[in-house]
Amino acid sequence: MTWISDIKSFFLARRRLVLLGLGIGAIFWFLFLDSHSLWTRVQLHREHARLSAHNAAIAAEIEELETKLSRPLTDDEVERIAREEYGMQREDETVYPIEAHP
Repeated sequence: MTWISDIKSFFLARRRLVLLGLGIGAIFWFLFLDSHSLWTRVQLHREHARLSAHNAAIAAEIEELETKLSRPLTDDEVERIAREEYGMQREDETVYPIEAHP
């Protein structure tokens, strides 16, 4: 049983150093290694800020699209959409399709 008493006397003689080491270890654990650590919370806060900004941008885009949908289309807009999206043409008109190569 002498080795147990040797260990006990070692820790009692260096009690402050052991407690300081345990304290530093606990602080390190809570800052970086724990599942709810400060590092994890900082990362989650950054992701929350990024997602909130993205959400606000999408909400603004939705509002803009809703205002576009609420107003009626003019004849020029209808003609532009028919030409560009559906390839329609007037009766007296000839359209030559051009393919663009990147």
